[in-house]
Order: sequence, then structure tokens, then C-alpha cells
Amino acid sequence: MAEVATSGTSSATSDQLLVVIDPVARRADGESVRIARDVLRAGAAGAKVCLPDGPEEFARALARRGSRRPVVVGDDRALVRAVELLHRHRELAGCALSLVPVGGAVSLARSLGVPSGAVAAARAVLDGAERRMDLLVDDSDGVVLGALRIPPLGSPSPERDSADGVTHPWLRTCRSLVRTLAPARPPAAPGSGPTRLRVEVDGETLVDLHQSVEAVSVVPGAPGTAHVEVRPASVGAEASPLSAEGRTVTVSGAHFRYRADAVVSGPVRTRTWEVREGAWGLTVPG
Repeated sequence: MAEVATSGTSSATSDQLLVVIDPVARRADGESVRIARDVLRAGAAGAKVCLPDGPEEFARALARRGSRRPVVVGDDRALVRAVELLHRHRELAGCALSLVPVGGAVSLARSLGVPSGAVAAARAVLDGAERRMDLLVDDSDGVVLGALRIPPLGSPSPERDSADGVTHPWLRTCRSLVRTLAPARPPAAPGSGPTRLRVEVDGETLVDLHQSVEAVSVVPGAPGTAHVEVRPASVGAEASPLSAEGRTVTVSGAHFRYRADAVVSGPVRTRTWEVREGAWGLTVPG
């Protein structure tokens, strides 16, 4: 892992930054990374820049930050990874994260109030204010910052380039060749269509196993709660969605996959998520 410290020092604790540049961001948009780094260096003379080569070095950089305020330059996945690492070390309460969104998937960052441009986002790191937000934590210590969806609709295709969202022609050619040589595709995996799930909110059953569902979504609700919506499978007339708000959400039944922010997980038979009010902080424009 390459580490670069700028010359000079700063007496302000808030100016002691650890800038961790995700390798995906460097590959996706090196120019935006350079601009963000230059703005941060100019505004915080004592900023330390780390260039991890992968997730393990990314984790080590955060773990060794000392009293420095961490700044992640990367996409939504990099932000979720940083929050999850700090959560698992029980360090979120005393640590405000900052983000400069760079990469193909930055919709979560925008929804959280982070400016999309490299210059504006870097200036928000320097001049913004910490905003405390709720965190959805599951029973395996995974985290959700934005939306949770079952099944994971809109999952990225494995041959799609994460940097620019464009499928390369040579990958399409390989895909066609593999389809020609491979045997017929097996039946769809569990969770790819209507399925039977039990959804409980604060111990109250919202939908039970006798009712097939098309989709379940969990998004932030009022402070300290999550908003849960279940779309039942319909035959003929469209069924009305079922909704509730609460602190804990448990989904169980058939094996299912779920999309938490930018990451698809599973299959699992049961999972419980709990809202932790004001559990993490993000620097946004003041």
C-alpha cells in the first residue's frame, strides 16, 4: 500500500485527514481522484493519502488512522465497506466519515446528501458538518445505509464494467460462446420470482408464509425506525402493498437473496435487521 503525506503540518485536529483512495476509483476515474486529492491537500496541509491495493489494505489503513478523520474516495461500495469496518470495531460512535464519490455506483452517496462532483465533495469534506444517521444492522453484523430489497432487483450483471456501466464487446462474444457450449440453464435460483416469506416488524407479522410476495423493501423511516413495504403477488387485480414502521425487521421462509445498498447477499433462510438510531456520522455540506 502506497502512503503519501503532504508537506507541512496543521494545528487543527479537524484538518488531520486520512484520505483513503479506493483502487476501483483510481481505475474508474483517475482525473476525479487527482482533483479530489489536490483540493484536500490544499485545504488540509497535514492530510495523509493512502493508496490501498485491495480490501485488506483498505481495512488496515482505516485501523491505523489514529486521531485522523477518515475520508474515503470511492463509490458506494467503498463507503459501505468503511462503515461496516468501523461498526465491527465498534468505532462508529466517535468517528465521522467523509466521502468523495468517484466511480460508477454513487446513487447511495447522492441520496445521503454528498455532492456528486469531485471539487464540491472535497470542499464539503473540508467545510461541511457531521450529520448523524440511523444504521440498519443485521444479525451477522452486516450494515445497510440506504435501502434493502428482496429479491435483489437490478443486480449488476457480472460482465458489466463497474467503472462505466458499459458491457465490453469482447465480453459479449465470450458470453455467446459459453452459451453455445454450455448445457441448458438450470432452473432459476430461489428468490428470482414470487416466493413465500414471513415478514415481521417489531414482532408483529406483516405477511405470513401462506401469501406469496413479489418484493420486500426496507428503507429509512422516521428517526429510529425503518419503513417496510411488502408487495404481495397478485392474480388478476393488483394487490395493494402492505407497509409498517418499526425498529426490528425479520424475514424468514424460503431461501432468499437480498440487496443491501450496492451488495447482494444470501441465500439465507432467515435474517433480522435492527435500527440503530444516530449510529454513524457522515460529513455533508453545512
